[in-house]
Amino acid sequence: MSQRILLVEPAYKNKYPPLGLMKLASFHRNRKDDVYFVKGMDRDVADQTWDRIYVSTLFTFYWNQTIDTIKFYTSHSKGNPQVFVGGVMATLMEEELKASTGATVVVGLMNTPGCLILDGDEAVDTAIPDYSIIDPGVNHLLNYNYPVADAYIGYATRGCIRHCPFCAVPTIERDYEPYVDLVRQVTGIEKAYGPKRNLLLMDNNVLASKQFRRIISEIKSLGFGQGASLTREVNGRQSSVLRHVDFNQGIDSRLLTNENMQLLSEIAIDPLRIAFDHVELAKTYCRQVRLAAKWHIRHLSNYVLFNYEDAPVDLYRRLRINVDLNKEFAAKDLKTRVWSFPMRFCPVVGPESKDRRHIGPLWTAKQLRGVRSILAATHGVVGPKKDFFLRAFGRDVDEFLHILDMPEDFIVHRMLHERNGDTEWLQGLINGVSREERDHLQDMIASNKPRERLLTTSDPSLRVILDAYAHSEKPRRTSDLDPPST
Repeated sequence: MSQRILLVEPAYKNKYPPLGLMKLASFHRNRKDDVYFVKGMDRDVADQTWDRIYVSTLFTFYWNQTIDTIKFYTSHSKGNPQVFVGGVMATLMEEELKASTGATVVVGLMNTPGCLILDGDEAVDTAIPDYSIIDPGVNHLLNYNYPVADAYIGYATRGCIRHCPFCAVPTIERDYEPYVDLVRQVTGIEKAYGPKRNLLLMDNNVLASKQFRRIISEIKSLGFGQGASLTREVNGRQSSVLRHVDFNQGIDSRLLTNENMQLLSEIAIDPLRIAFDHVELAKTYCRQVRLAAKWHIRHLSNYVLFNYEDAPVDLYRRLRINVDLNKEFAAKDLKTRVWSFPMRFCPVVGPESKDRRHIGPLWTAKQLRGVRSILAATHGVVGPKKDFFLRAFGRDVDEFLHILDMPEDFIVHRMLHERNGDTEWLQGLINGVSREERDHLQDMIASNKPRERLLTTSDPSLRVILDAYAHSEKPRRTSDLDPPST
Protein backbone atom coordinates (compact mmCIF):
# COMPACT_ATOMS: atom_id res chain seq x y z
CA MET A 1 0.00 0.00 0.00
CA SER A 2 1.45 3.34 -1.06
CA GLN A 3 2.19 6.07 1.46
CA ARG A 4 2.00 9.86 1.27
CA ILE A 5 5.50 11.25 1.70
CA LEU A 6 6.34 14.90 2.38
CA LEU A 7 9.89 16.17 1.91
CA VAL A 8 10.69 19.53 3.51
CA GLU A 9 13.63 21.90 3.31
CA PRO A 10 13.55 24.93 5.67
CA ALA A 11 13.21 28.30 3.94
CA TYR A 12 16.81 29.51 4.28
CA LYS A 13 18.41 30.74 1.07
CA ASN A 14 20.82 28.26 -0.51
CA LYS A 15 22.39 27.76 -3.91
CA TYR A 16 22.39 24.00 -3.94
CA PRO A 17 19.30 21.77 -3.92
CA PRO A 18 18.85 19.23 -1.07
CA LEU A 19 20.57 16.16 -2.50
CA GLY A 20 19.45 13.92 0.37
CA LEU A 21 15.79 14.75 -0.19
CA MET A 22 16.19 14.25 -3.93
CA LYS A 23 17.51 10.73 -3.26
CA LEU A 24 14.67 10.07 -0.81
CA ALA A 25 12.18 11.12 -3.49
CA SER A 26 13.66 8.58 -5.89
CA PHE A 27 13.71 5.85 -3.24
CA HIS A 28 10.07 6.35 -2.26
CA ARG A 29 8.83 6.65 -5.83
CA ASN A 30 10.47 3.31 -6.57
CA ARG A 31 8.29 1.99 -3.75
CA LYS A 32 5.23 3.45 -5.54
CA ASP A 33 4.68 6.08 -2.82
CA ASP A 34 3.21 9.53 -3.49
CA VAL A 35 6.02 12.05 -2.97
CA TYR A 36 5.77 15.82 -2.48
CA PHE A 37 8.48 18.41 -1.83
CA VAL A 38 8.09 21.86 -0.32
CA LYS A 39 10.51 24.55 0.81
CA GLY A 40 9.63 26.39 3.99
CA MET A 41 6.38 26.34 5.97
CA ASP A 42 3.23 25.95 3.88
CA ARG A 43 0.00 25.75 5.91
CA ASP A 44 -2.02 24.21 3.08
CA VAL A 45 0.56 21.43 2.76
CA ALA A 46 0.94 20.94 6.50
CA ASP A 47 -2.80 20.53 7.04
CA GLN A 48 -2.92 17.41 4.89
CA THR A 49 -2.58 13.79 5.98
CA TRP A 50 0.95 12.42 5.68
CA ASP A 51 2.44 9.03 6.51
CA ARG A 52 6.02 10.23 6.64
CA ILE A 53 7.66 13.66 6.77
CA TYR A 54 11.37 14.13 6.12
CA VAL A 55 13.05 17.42 7.03
CA SER A 56 16.58 18.17 5.83
CA THR A 57 19.06 20.25 7.79
CA LEU A 58 22.12 22.28 6.87
CA PHE A 59 24.37 24.32 9.13
CA THR A 60 23.83 24.39 12.86
CA PHE A 61 23.44 28.19 12.87
CA TYR A 62 20.07 27.61 11.19
CA TRP A 63 18.91 25.98 14.44
CA ASN A 64 15.92 28.22 15.23
CA GLN A 65 14.58 28.22 11.68
CA THR A 66 14.96 24.47 11.39
CA ILE A 67 13.30 23.72 14.75
CA ASP A 68 10.40 26.03 13.88
CA THR A 69 9.94 24.21 10.57
CA ILE A 70 9.94 20.75 12.18
CA LYS A 71 7.45 21.80 14.87
CA PHE A 72 5.23 23.48 12.30
CA TYR A 73 4.71 20.29 10.31
CA THR A 74 4.58 18.08 13.39
CA SER A 75 1.79 20.15 14.96
CA HIS A 76 -0.33 20.76 11.85
CA SER A 77 -0.12 17.53 9.87
CA LYS A 78 -2.91 14.99 10.14
CA GLY A 79 -2.49 11.26 10.38
CA ASN A 80 0.19 11.24 13.10
CA PRO A 81 3.06 10.98 10.59
CA GLN A 82 6.51 9.63 11.34
CA VAL A 83 8.89 12.58 11.26
CA PHE A 84 12.53 12.05 10.26
CA VAL A 85 15.26 14.70 10.39
CA GLY A 86 18.61 14.21 8.67
CA GLY A 87 21.57 16.13 7.31
CA VAL A 88 24.43 18.13 8.77
CA MET A 89 22.73 19.61 11.83
CA ALA A 90 20.94 16.35 12.59
CA THR A 91 24.22 14.44 12.66
CA LEU A 92 26.04 17.01 14.79
CA MET A 93 23.23 17.74 17.25
CA GLU A 94 21.32 14.46 17.44
CA GLU A 95 20.31 14.50 21.10
CA GLU A 96 19.31 18.17 21.13
CA LEU A 97 17.15 17.70 18.06
CA LYS A 98 15.43 14.70 19.60
CA ALA A 99 14.77 16.59 22.82
CA SER A 100 13.49 19.69 21.01
CA THR A 101 11.25 18.02 18.42
CA GLY A 102 10.66 14.36 19.29
CA ALA A 103 11.54 13.48 15.69
CA THR A 104 13.56 10.46 14.61
CA VAL A 105 17.05 11.74 13.86
CA VAL A 106 18.99 10.10 11.03
CA VAL A 107 22.70 10.36 11.76
CA GLY A 108 25.27 10.40 8.98
CA LEU A 109 24.64 8.89 5.56
CA MET A 110 21.54 6.93 4.62
CA ASN A 111 23.55 3.83 3.79
CA THR A 112 22.95 1.44 6.69
CA PRO A 113 20.05 -1.05 6.99
CA GLY A 114 17.26 0.27 9.20
CA CYS A 115 18.30 3.93 9.05
CA LEU A 116 14.75 4.83 7.95
CA ILE A 117 13.01 1.77 9.42
CA LEU A 118 12.20 0.50 5.92
CA ASP A 119 13.32 -2.52 3.93
CA GLY A 120 16.16 -1.65 1.58
CA ASP A 121 16.71 1.80 3.08
CA GLU A 122 20.49 1.34 2.96
CA ALA A 123 20.20 2.04 -0.79
CA VAL A 124 19.03 5.64 -0.35
CA ASP A 125 22.52 7.13 -0.43
CA THR A 126 23.30 5.59 -3.81
CA ALA A 127 19.90 6.35 -5.37
CA ILE A 128 19.79 8.50 -8.50
CA PRO A 129 18.49 11.89 -7.27
CA ASP A 130 15.03 12.98 -8.40
CA TYR A 131 15.42 16.32 -10.19
CA SER A 132 11.70 16.77 -10.76
CA ILE A 133 11.12 17.88 -7.16
CA ILE A 134 13.37 20.96 -7.60
CA ASP A 135 11.79 22.01 -10.92
CA PRO A 136 9.13 24.70 -10.31
CA GLY A 137 7.69 23.84 -13.71
CA VAL A 138 6.94 20.32 -12.51
CA ASN A 139 6.52 20.77 -8.76
CA HIS A 140 3.61 23.16 -8.24
CA LEU A 141 4.35 23.35 -4.50
CA LEU A 142 7.80 24.87 -5.08
CA ASN A 143 8.19 28.63 -5.14
CA TYR A 144 11.97 28.72 -5.21
CA ASN A 145 14.64 28.56 -7.91
CA TYR A 146 17.92 26.90 -6.97
CA PRO A 147 20.77 28.76 -8.70
CA VAL A 148 22.61 25.47 -9.20
CA ALA A 149 20.01 23.14 -10.69
CA ASP A 150 21.38 22.59 -14.19
CA ALA A 151 24.16 20.28 -13.01
CA TYR A 152 24.86 16.64 -12.35
CA ILE A 153 25.33 16.63 -8.57
CA GLY A 154 27.29 13.77 -7.10
CA TYR A 155 30.48 12.39 -5.59
CA ALA A 156 33.63 10.75 -6.90
CA THR A 157 34.87 10.05 -3.33
CA ARG A 158 33.37 10.27 0.15
CA GLY A 159 34.86 11.54 3.39
CA CYS A 160 38.24 13.08 4.16
CA ILE A 161 41.56 11.87 5.53
CA ARG A 162 41.98 15.04 7.60
CA HIS A 163 40.47 15.77 11.01
CA CYS A 164 40.51 19.56 11.09
CA PRO A 165 39.01 20.76 14.39
CA PHE A 166 36.72 23.30 12.68
CA CYS A 167 35.27 20.79 10.20
CA ALA A 168 32.26 18.47 10.53
CA VAL A 169 33.11 16.13 7.65
CA PRO A 170 34.76 13.37 9.76
CA THR A 171 31.54 13.17 11.81
CA ILE A 172 29.18 13.12 8.84
CA GLU A 173 31.21 10.98 6.42
CA ARG A 174 33.24 8.91 8.83
CA ASP A 175 35.03 6.54 6.45
CA TYR A 176 37.05 7.67 3.47
CA GLU A 177 35.93 6.05 0.22
CA PRO A 178 38.58 6.61 -2.47
CA TYR A 179 36.25 5.84 -5.37
CA VAL A 180 32.54 6.19 -6.06
CA ASP A 181 31.15 5.23 -9.47
CA LEU A 182 30.66 8.62 -11.08
CA VAL A 183 29.67 7.24 -14.47
CA ARG A 184 26.68 5.45 -12.93
CA GLN A 185 25.52 8.65 -11.25
CA VAL A 186 25.81 10.90 -14.30
CA THR A 187 24.34 8.47 -16.81
CA GLY A 188 21.50 7.68 -14.41
CA ILE A 189 20.60 11.36 -14.05
CA GLU A 190 20.86 11.97 -17.79
CA LYS A 191 18.68 8.98 -18.65
CA ALA A 192 15.93 10.12 -16.28
CA TYR A 193 16.11 13.91 -16.59
CA GLY A 194 18.09 14.72 -19.71
CA PRO A 195 21.57 16.23 -20.09
CA LYS A 196 22.79 18.79 -17.58
CA ARG A 197 25.19 21.57 -18.36
CA ASN A 198 27.66 21.31 -15.47
CA LEU A 199 29.17 18.77 -13.09
CA LEU A 200 29.04 19.65 -9.38
CA LEU A 201 31.09 17.31 -7.21
CA MET A 202 30.66 17.48 -3.45
CA ASP A 203 33.85 15.56 -2.59
CA ASN A 204 35.57 16.72 0.57
CA ASN A 205 39.08 15.56 -0.39
CA VAL A 206 39.30 14.14 -3.89
CA LEU A 207 43.10 14.48 -4.04
CA ALA A 208 43.49 11.97 -1.21
CA SER A 209 42.24 9.23 -3.53
CA LYS A 210 44.70 6.83 -5.14
CA GLN A 211 42.04 6.58 -7.88
CA PHE A 212 42.38 10.27 -8.78
CA ARG A 213 43.72 9.61 -12.29
CA ARG A 214 40.79 7.25 -12.92
CA ILE A 215 38.33 9.86 -11.65
CA ILE A 216 39.73 12.49 -14.03
CA SER A 217 39.53 10.00 -16.89
CA GLU A 218 35.87 9.33 -16.10
CA ILE A 219 35.09 13.04 -15.94
CA LYS A 220 36.56 13.50 -19.41
CA SER A 221 34.70 10.46 -20.77
CA LEU A 222 31.43 11.99 -19.53
CA GLY A 223 31.92 15.04 -21.73
CA PHE A 224 33.69 17.37 -19.31
CA GLY A 225 37.17 17.65 -20.76
CA GLN A 226 38.90 21.01 -21.05
CA GLY A 227 36.88 23.36 -23.27
CA ALA A 228 33.81 21.07 -23.23
CA SER A 229 30.51 22.51 -24.38
CA LEU A 230 26.88 21.44 -24.53
CA THR A 231 24.60 22.13 -27.49
CA ARG A 232 20.92 22.70 -26.83
CA GLU A 233 17.92 23.94 -28.72
CA VAL A 234 16.81 27.37 -27.49
CA ASN A 235 13.78 29.02 -29.14
CA GLY A 236 14.11 26.73 -32.14
CA ARG A 237 17.83 27.39 -32.59
CA GLN A 238 20.88 25.35 -31.67
CA SER A 239 22.90 27.07 -28.95
CA SER A 240 26.23 25.98 -27.49
CA VAL A 241 27.33 26.75 -23.90
CA LEU A 242 30.58 25.95 -22.13
CA ARG A 243 30.46 23.30 -19.42
CA HIS A 244 32.10 23.53 -16.01
CA VAL A 245 33.35 21.10 -13.38
CA ASP A 246 33.30 22.33 -9.78
CA PHE A 247 34.77 20.44 -6.83
CA ASN A 248 32.64 22.64 -4.63
CA GLN A 249 34.13 21.77 -1.25
CA GLY A 250 37.61 22.69 -2.44
CA ILE A 251 40.77 20.66 -2.88
CA ASP A 252 43.53 20.01 -0.35
CA SER A 253 46.48 22.26 -1.25
CA ARG A 254 48.78 20.04 0.83
CA LEU A 255 48.20 17.22 -1.66
CA LEU A 256 48.62 19.27 -4.83
CA THR A 257 51.48 18.21 -7.07
CA ASN A 258 52.55 19.16 -10.55
CA GLU A 259 51.11 15.86 -11.79
CA ASN A 260 47.64 16.19 -10.34
CA MET A 261 47.46 19.89 -11.23
CA GLN A 262 48.12 18.84 -14.81
CA LEU A 263 45.29 16.31 -14.51
CA LEU A 264 42.94 19.00 -13.19
CA SER A 265 43.85 21.20 -16.14
CA GLU A 266 42.62 18.46 -18.50
CA ILE A 267 39.00 18.87 -17.37
CA ALA A 268 36.64 21.84 -17.63
CA ILE A 269 37.32 22.93 -14.06
CA ASP A 270 35.84 26.33 -13.32
CA PRO A 271 36.50 27.42 -10.72
CA LEU A 272 39.35 25.64 -8.99
CA ARG A 273 38.92 26.09 -5.25
CA ILE A 274 41.88 26.02 -2.84
CA ALA A 275 41.54 26.82 0.85
CA PHE A 276 43.82 29.48 2.39
CA ASP A 277 42.94 29.07 6.06
CA HIS A 278 46.24 30.06 7.72
CA VAL A 279 48.61 32.87 6.76
CA GLU A 280 51.47 30.64 7.94
CA LEU A 281 50.83 28.46 4.88
CA ALA A 282 51.36 31.40 2.51
CA LYS A 283 54.50 29.97 0.90
CA THR A 284 52.84 26.62 0.14
CA TYR A 285 49.63 28.29 -0.96
CA CYS A 286 51.37 30.66 -3.38
CA ARG A 287 53.31 27.79 -4.88
CA GLN A 288 50.06 25.91 -5.57
CA VAL A 289 48.33 28.92 -7.09
CA ARG A 290 51.33 29.56 -9.35
CA LEU A 291 51.15 25.90 -10.31
CA ALA A 292 47.55 26.41 -11.40
CA ALA A 293 48.67 29.38 -13.51
CA LYS A 294 51.42 27.26 -15.05
CA TRP A 295 48.80 24.77 -16.26
CA HIS A 296 46.55 27.57 -17.55
CA ILE A 297 43.72 27.11 -15.06
CA ARG A 298 42.09 30.49 -15.40
CA HIS A 299 39.62 30.87 -12.58
CA LEU A 300 40.34 30.23 -8.89
CA SER A 301 37.78 30.97 -6.19
CA ASN A 302 39.59 30.31 -2.95
CA TYR A 303 38.12 29.93 0.52
CA VAL A 304 39.62 32.22 3.17
CA LEU A 305 38.55 31.19 6.68
CA PHE A 306 38.47 33.93 9.31
CA ASN A 307 37.24 34.43 12.88
CA TYR A 308 38.81 31.13 13.97
CA GLU A 309 42.30 31.32 15.49
CA ASP A 310 43.40 34.12 13.17
CA ALA A 311 43.43 37.87 13.76
CA PRO A 312 42.06 40.61 11.47
CA VAL A 313 45.58 41.36 10.25
CA ASP A 314 45.89 37.73 9.12
CA LEU A 315 42.75 38.05 7.01
CA TYR A 316 44.04 41.23 5.39
CA ARG A 317 47.41 39.65 4.58
CA ARG A 318 45.81 36.60 2.95
CA LEU A 319 43.46 38.74 0.85
CA ARG A 320 46.39 40.99 -0.12
CA ILE A 321 48.44 37.94 -1.17
CA ASN A 322 45.71 36.95 -3.62
CA VAL A 323 45.51 40.48 -5.01
CA ASP A 324 49.30 40.59 -5.44
CA LEU A 325 49.24 37.19 -7.19
CA ASN A 326 46.73 38.60 -9.65
CA LYS A 327 49.01 41.54 -10.36
CA GLU A 328 51.92 39.12 -10.88
CA PHE A 329 49.92 37.02 -13.34
CA ALA A 330 48.74 40.06 -15.27
CA ALA A 331 52.33 41.34 -15.58
CA LYS A 332 53.34 37.97 -17.06
CA ASP A 333 50.34 38.04 -19.41
CA LEU A 334 48.90 34.94 -17.74
CA LYS A 335 45.13 34.57 -17.86
CA THR A 336 44.77 33.10 -14.36
CA ARG A 337 42.79 35.19 -11.90
CA VAL A 338 42.15 34.54 -8.21
CA TRP A 339 38.98 35.48 -6.35
CA SER A 340 38.93 35.32 -2.55
CA PHE A 341 35.86 33.94 -0.83
CA PRO A 342 36.04 34.96 2.87
CA MET A 343 34.22 32.46 5.09
CA ARG A 344 33.38 33.45 8.65
CA PHE A 345 33.98 30.60 11.09
CA CYS A 346 31.05 29.46 13.21
CA PRO A 347 31.36 26.50 15.60
CA VAL A 348 29.62 23.32 14.44
CA VAL A 349 28.91 22.02 17.94
CA GLY A 350 28.37 23.54 21.38
CA PRO A 351 26.26 26.41 22.72
CA GLU A 352 27.64 28.92 20.17
CA SER A 353 26.77 26.77 17.18
CA LYS A 354 23.07 27.72 16.97
CA ASP A 355 23.62 31.17 15.47
CA ARG A 356 26.32 33.23 13.79
CA ARG A 357 27.28 35.27 16.84
CA HIS A 358 30.56 33.52 17.62
CA ILE A 359 33.46 35.95 18.02
CA GLY A 360 36.95 34.51 17.59
CA PRO A 361 39.48 35.08 20.39
CA LEU A 362 41.41 37.69 18.37
CA TRP A 363 38.39 39.48 16.88
CA THR A 364 35.77 41.93 18.15
CA ALA A 365 32.10 42.14 17.26
CA LYS A 366 32.68 45.49 15.54
CA GLN A 367 35.53 44.14 13.41
CA LEU A 368 33.39 41.24 12.19
CA ARG A 369 30.60 43.66 11.35
CA GLY A 370 33.14 45.82 9.56
CA VAL A 371 34.26 42.96 7.32
CA ARG A 372 30.64 42.27 6.46
CA SER A 373 30.12 45.92 5.61
CA ILE A 374 33.13 45.99 3.25
CA LEU A 375 31.92 42.84 1.53
CA ALA A 376 28.54 44.49 0.87
CA ALA A 377 30.16 46.02 -2.21
CA THR A 378 31.34 42.68 -3.56
CA HIS A 379 28.51 40.30 -2.62
CA GLY A 380 30.92 38.44 -0.36
CA VAL A 381 33.68 37.86 -2.92
CA VAL A 382 36.96 39.76 -3.24
CA GLY A 383 37.96 40.16 -6.87
CA PRO A 384 41.36 40.45 -8.54
CA LYS A 385 41.48 44.24 -9.09
CA LYS A 386 44.16 45.74 -6.84
CA ASP A 387 42.97 49.36 -7.06
CA PHE A 388 39.54 48.41 -5.80
CA PHE A 389 40.99 46.20 -3.05
CA LEU A 390 43.21 49.02 -1.73
CA ARG A 391 40.21 51.35 -1.72
CA ALA A 392 37.84 48.92 -0.05
CA PHE A 393 40.16 47.17 2.42
CA GLY A 394 42.90 49.72 2.88
CA ARG A 395 46.43 50.25 1.61
CA ASP A 396 47.96 48.47 4.59
CA VAL A 397 47.06 46.63 7.79
CA ASP A 398 46.71 49.82 9.84
CA GLU A 399 44.25 51.36 7.41
CA PHE A 400 42.30 48.09 7.29
CA LEU A 401 41.94 48.09 11.08
CA HIS A 402 40.90 51.73 10.97
CA ILE A 403 38.20 50.98 8.36
CA LEU A 404 36.84 48.11 10.44
CA ASP A 405 36.34 50.49 13.38
CA MET A 406 34.43 53.07 11.34
CA PRO A 407 30.64 53.37 11.76
CA GLU A 408 28.88 50.85 9.56
CA ASP A 409 27.25 53.37 7.23
CA PHE A 410 30.61 55.15 6.89
CA ILE A 411 32.06 51.88 5.56
CA VAL A 412 29.22 50.96 3.23
CA HIS A 413 28.72 54.50 1.85
CA ARG A 414 32.31 55.62 2.23
CA MET A 415 32.47 57.89 -0.80
CA LEU A 416 29.34 59.77 0.28
CA HIS A 417 30.61 60.37 3.82
CA GLU A 418 34.06 61.41 2.62
CA ARG A 419 32.51 63.81 0.11
CA ASN A 420 30.31 65.32 2.83
CA GLY A 421 33.21 65.69 5.25
CA ASP A 422 31.61 63.30 7.75
CA THR A 423 34.62 61.01 7.94
CA GLU A 424 37.05 63.86 8.64
CA TRP A 425 34.64 65.37 11.18
CA LEU A 426 34.31 62.12 13.12
CA GLN A 427 38.03 61.45 13.11
CA GLY A 428 38.60 64.96 14.43
CA LEU A 429 36.26 64.24 17.35
CA ILE A 430 38.06 60.99 18.13
CA ASN A 431 41.47 62.67 17.96
CA GLY A 432 40.24 65.36 20.33
CA VAL A 433 39.52 63.10 23.32
CA SER A 434 42.13 62.10 25.88
CA ARG A 435 44.12 58.87 25.68
CA GLU A 436 42.08 57.41 28.53
CA GLU A 437 38.79 58.39 26.88
CA ARG A 438 39.99 56.98 23.56
CA ASP A 439 40.78 53.61 25.15
CA HIS A 440 37.34 53.60 26.76
CA LEU A 441 35.77 54.54 23.42
CA GLN A 442 37.62 51.72 21.69
CA ASP A 443 36.18 49.20 24.14
CA MET A 444 32.68 50.55 23.56
CA ILE A 445 33.04 50.47 19.78
CA ALA A 446 34.41 46.92 19.89
CA SER A 447 31.19 45.66 21.47
CA ASN A 448 29.23 46.82 18.39
CA LYS A 449 26.38 48.01 20.63
CA PRO A 450 26.52 51.78 20.20
CA ARG A 451 22.91 52.46 21.23
CA GLU A 452 23.32 50.61 24.52
CA ARG A 453 26.63 52.35 25.22
CA LEU A 454 25.12 55.73 24.37
CA LEU A 455 22.43 55.28 27.02
CA THR A 456 24.97 54.50 29.74
CA THR A 457 27.63 57.12 28.89
CA SER A 458 27.55 60.58 30.43
CA ASP A 459 30.76 62.00 28.91
CA PRO A 460 29.53 64.61 26.38
CA SER A 461 32.46 64.11 23.96
CA LEU A 462 31.99 60.36 23.83
CA ARG A 463 28.22 60.75 23.48
CA VAL A 464 28.62 62.77 20.27
CA ILE A 465 30.90 60.12 18.81
CA LEU A 466 28.71 57.21 19.90
CA ASP A 467 25.68 58.97 18.47
CA ALA A 468 27.36 58.88 15.04
CA TYR A 469 27.84 55.13 15.43
CA ALA A 470 24.30 54.56 16.68
CA HIS A 471 22.74 56.41 13.76
CA SER A 472 24.79 54.47 11.21
CA GLU A 473 23.56 51.01 12.23
CA LYS A 474 21.88 48.83 9.59
CA PRO A 475 22.54 51.03 6.56
CA ARG A 476 21.22 50.37 3.09
CA ARG A 477 23.24 47.37 1.95
CA THR A 478 24.02 48.77 -1.50
CA SER A 479 27.56 50.07 -1.23
CA ASP A 480 28.94 53.06 -3.13
CA LEU A 481 32.27 51.23 -3.43
CA ASP A 482 31.23 49.66 -6.71
CA PRO A 483 33.82 47.11 -7.81
CA PRO A 484 35.12 47.46 -11.36
CA SER A 485 34.02 44.94 -13.94
CA THR A 486 36.41 41.98 -14.15
